Amino acid sequence: MAALAVGRRQPVLPQIDLPHSYYYREMYLPQMTSGPAAAAWSPDAQWLVYAMQGFLWRQRVDGSVAEQLTDSEGTDHQPDWSPDGGRIVFVRYNGRAMELMLLDLASGAVTPLTSGGAVNVEPRWSPDGTRLAWVSTAGTGHFLLHTARVRDGRLAEIRTLVADHRSAVPRYYYSPFDHAINPAWTPDGKSIVFVSNREVAHGTGDIVLLAADGSGAPELIRREETSWQARPDVSPDGTRLVYASYLGGQWHQLWLLPLLGGYPIPLTYGEFDNVSPRWSRDGRQIAFISNRTGTTSLWVVDAVSGEQRQVVPRERRFLSPRRPLTVKVQDEGGRPLAARLSVTDARGRFFAPDDAWIHADDLLISERQRMETRYVHGGGEWRMAVPPGPLEIKVARGPGYAVVRRKVEAQASVTVTLPRLTFPGKWWSGDLHVHMNYGGRYRNTPANLAKQARAEGLDLVYNLVVNKEQRVPDIAAFLPGPDPASTGGVLLLHGEEFHSSYWGHIGLLGLRRLILPGYNAYPFTAVASPWPNNAAVADLAHAQGGVVGYVHPFDSDVDPSRDKRLTNELLVDAALGKVDYYEAVGFSDHLSTAAVWYRLLDCSLRLPAGAGTDAMANYASLRGPVGMNRVYVKAQGAVTRDSFLAALKAGRTFATNGPLVGLRVGTAEPGDTLELPAATALPYQAWLRSNVRVTKLEVIWNGQVAARHDLNDVFADVTGRITVTGSGWMLVRAYSEEGDEDVLDIHPYATTSPIYVTVGGRSRHSHAAATWALQWLDRLEQATLANADYRTREERDAVLRDLARARAFYQSCSSADTGNAR
Repeated sequence: MAALAVGRRQPVLPQIDLPHSYYYREMYLPQMTSGPAAAAWSPDAQWLVYAMQGFLWRQRVDGSVAEQLTDSEGTDHQPDWSPDGGRIVFVRYNGRAMELMLLDLASGAVTPLTSGGAVNVEPRWSPDGTRLAWVSTAGTGHFLLHTARVRDGRLAEIRTLVADHRSAVPRYYYSPFDHAINPAWTPDGKSIVFVSNREVAHGTGDIVLLAADGSGAPELIRREETSWQARPDVSPDGTRLVYASYLGGQWHQLWLLPLLGGYPIPLTYGEFDNVSPRWSRDGRQIAFISNRTGTTSLWVVDAVSGEQRQVVPRERRFLSPRRPLTVKVQDEGGRPLAARLSVTDARGRFFAPDDAWIHADDLLISERQRMETRYVHGGGEWRMAVPPGPLEIKVARGPGYAVVRRKVEAQASVTVTLPRLTFPGKWWSGDLHVHMNYGGRYRNTPANLAKQARAEGLDLVYNLVVNKEQRVPDIAAFLPGPDPASTGGVLLLHGEEFHSSYWGHIGLLGLRRLILPGYNAYPFTAVASPWPNNAAVADLAHAQGGVVGYVHPFDSDVDPSRDKRLTNELLVDAALGKVDYYEAVGFSDHLSTAAVWYRLLDCSLRLPAGAGTDAMANYASLRGPVGMNRVYVKAQGAVTRDSFLAALKAGRTFATNGPLVGLRVGTAEPGDTLELPAATALPYQAWLRSNVRVTKLEVIWNGQVAARHDLNDVFADVTGRITVTGSGWMLVRAYSEEGDEDVLDIHPYATTSPIYVTVGGRSRHSHAAATWALQWLDRLEQATLANADYRTREERDAVLRDLARARAFYQSCSSADTGNAR
């Protein structure tokens, strides 16, 4: 079970200096998919070149044979065919950078055009074939538009067409520095159309036109909210643009727009994405990528009639030999078992079935991994074409199963038995925070999300409906009860994530209806006001019988004495009894999240540990997989929504991304209260079971490490005694400070919910924790009084009343200090 790679997990492509890498990495940067991506036409409009499974392929538009053009240790993307038909420029990713490469079609030779270690994407030939436009992070870390001349297979006269610029407009999901992306030449080669977010608050920006020599100012063609994938392309006659837009809907479709601006009209329709449009050189056809089948597929639409047809690679002609491989996974009883699979060759290249969804991790251990981990899910059997030679197969199924690696040589079929970990008690596992669709490359469905959850060994998964800017991709999927796709041992439920980046995001479970619009404090919109605050939203959810939790809480510890911009509302809502669970393991820093949690517990608040991955389940590159962060609840009877949520609210839980942990104090378990007449020594029993090595098993009493058991193991049963002289709470946590290749999170971590202890009938009250909370409230009050976006005095006064009630609670806690006695 020992992991092969242990070290610091770092973001993929850290040279990009932008916030929220999980968005631009999926929605903008090229990713490896089993189906076609980023097609471009040959000059005679008879062929298409595209990326697929990390290689470039060429296929006749009216044919069914795909011919492989490239093969390397990296992955190849975003080809563009030169006007003379002899060369293809493309992007090669080597695990550390994305560089531009030039393929000579006659010889098959590939030469680098860039080699500076930056991220270079979206190369486009000028109409005369003498120049390139592309987007690069070189020198700034920001996505900026560049141009250069191509001379003798080299770039010359490289220039940044749009200078680096810091915007005066406040942004949340995007960098304060402007970007210039999605370039396309006009047919005369005199101008470039691209997407610019200069002084744009929301989305990736406007469609603009700029002289190819960079002179003058960009001319606005179309102002519309975009999200990385507009990718306008100019018609060969120079009169129109085609671009991808979700205007008035939840999914991208192709739209036509006059080049000089005007009113766009849709060319395609559907409840799926059509993106990456490219005009043929004769102007009659537009190639594009669609996810209507779930995965990516290549289509062509007639620009006159609107008729669409799919270009299917039914036969693949490889540059080097391939052999068939079948991988089967079974449980210890020999039954097929859904699981997660990775297959790599000696070069570290990843292979998958032609119809599988390829997912990539967004972190890696750079000292030991040349490429980030990639994987597919399946029901227990996978068939694929692989090269001759040795392969490594890795199979996983969430924290409850061992991670198994197998080295194989020439076998045509391999069967892997996946052992289940045994641990005390009966538990259900659930991921409380998943987004089925969130603007990614694939189109997910409830049935497929249930398959993803099943392959990770989950009993329950919550799809939280949420906006991505104007869109709410899963709004049509919401149901108040179990989804009909709840089969095969997985209970699929739909809830909501209320998106207030001002007050903090909250999860709403067990709803009968959605609370819309589902977000607030969005500047320059009709919901710029911070009201309704999270307390008011929690009241709306509770009125439906819902359950409310704070999700992905903190990336660093909260210091209200220093953070002048602190607006998170957690401690207010906790004091007012509006928080039913806390994502103790989620898309945040686990130890910082714990530090905040412990101070709230020190003020006699009872906050159970929940967990959620915040996995965007239709992403090719994601923080995940589904179920990576999960909560285990004590099982009683059959798993239902109500029984699961009742156990969650009662705190009979532990949360984890890998290790499985438990705690008993006498007969008390997490969620229980021990009532003691006087100080005493408390005997505890803690256990650990894990499929990765863990170095620390700690018993926490009132926020401090009361007992540390240093390990380097996957199994432990420990006992001890803690002498307590006052009231408090106890939990156990297990973790390793370094990352692990087999835990696709920052590092392995798990925690139980607390066991609460009262001595002499008194609850735990900490003056230090209360003082910290009161300083936090000072910040919130200052921000509330200074914020000019409240629509009415009544809105502001409603928030101030909540702050006053919370202040009274923490003042009472401060005055009732029970000390830090053990």
